[in-house]
Amino acid sequence: MKVAVIGCGTIANAAHIPSYMKNPEAEIKYFCDIIPERAEKAVKEYGCGTAIVDYHAALADPEIEAVSVCTPNDMHPVIAMDALRAGKNVLCEKPAARTYAEALEMQKVQHETGKVLNIGVVNRFNDGVNRIKEYIDSDRLGNIHHVYVSFRAHRSIPGLGGAFTTKAIAGGGALIDWGVHYLDIVMYCCGDPTVRTVTGEAFCKLGKDMESYVYKDMWAGPPKYDGVYDVDDSVTGMIRTSGPVITLNGAWAQNIGAEDRYIDFMGDKGGIRLQYGKEFTLYTVENGALVEFTPQYTSRDMFQNEIDAFVDCIKTGKKLPSHIDTVIVTAQMMQAIYDSSEQHKEIVLGS
Repeated sequence: MKVAVIGCGTIANAAHIPSYMKNPEAEIKYFCDIIPERAEKAVKEYGCGTAIVDYHAALADPEIEAVSVCTPNDMHPVIAMDALRAGKNVLCEKPAARTYAEALEMQKVQHETGKVLNIGVVNRFNDGVNRIKEYIDSDRLGNIHHVYVSFRAHRSIPGLGGAFTTKAIAGGGALIDWGVHYLDIVMYCCGDPTVRTVTGEAFCKLGKDMESYVYKDMWAGPPKYDGVYDVDDSVTGMIRTSGPVITLNGAWAQNIGAEDRYIDFMGDKGGIRLQYGKEFTLYTVENGALVEFTPQYTSRDMFQNEIDAFVDCIKTGKKLPSHIDTVIVTAQMMQAIYDSSEQHKEIVLGS
């Protein structure tokens, strides 16, 4: 299967490209980036493919069956929809788009073309997350009434003044960059419940005075002090669903020296704390005693799982849990949090 990787930045090199290289049924034919040196470097480093600048060249090639979209967020819907209309199957990095309206347009084009459109909510392919889902599905935790989400860092704003902190490009800050993963894990593990109401506040506080922002390190840096900072560096919210109530606190940057990145699933029989990207602990009662344990298991690389599943679903027609039809609700929730913050009121989405 011939593949084109569009966007040769961090996520492409850390996840998509190495995973395609390890899949025996995939062959990367094009590396595309508007910065030619990035695409050329990929050709040299991985020893395959052709470097191009214009992604339309890859879409015009009838041999290309699959496309990974690894660009900044503003180009996700544009490239994904162009690829779908060109008859290509698409794996688009998260978030699907900057806004819910853009995500809906992507979904519409997917329905019109019938090609695959999966979103890079990679935790749905995480072995630990799937074990949590199995515990919940088997009623080990009982009724899940509340899920608390924390994705808080001390000083971790990425690429200050660049694409990550420019709303016109990214669509948002900490919520759309980090929160998308956490909210998606909750929805997936809890069976994708219907979202009813959303309330939230997003704050742009610590990064807006860019030259005064103090940090220890900066990924996607260095800072561009002549750039833009108009996104949220922290966020709080509450989401009522047909299942649990979800409360969240997130921050790229806060004046608290804590790195709290976890999800608490609270049921009436037991609870689970997932340390994001790490292990999880289950708390319950057995034989009149409080019990807690951290399961030990072999864990595969979730990005490899994701790419392997993407390649396989193109062949088999299987609809993956990362399909746009399922994960679009996360875009709706994030949009509602931003809308609630701007309007200072609760947003009603369903009954």
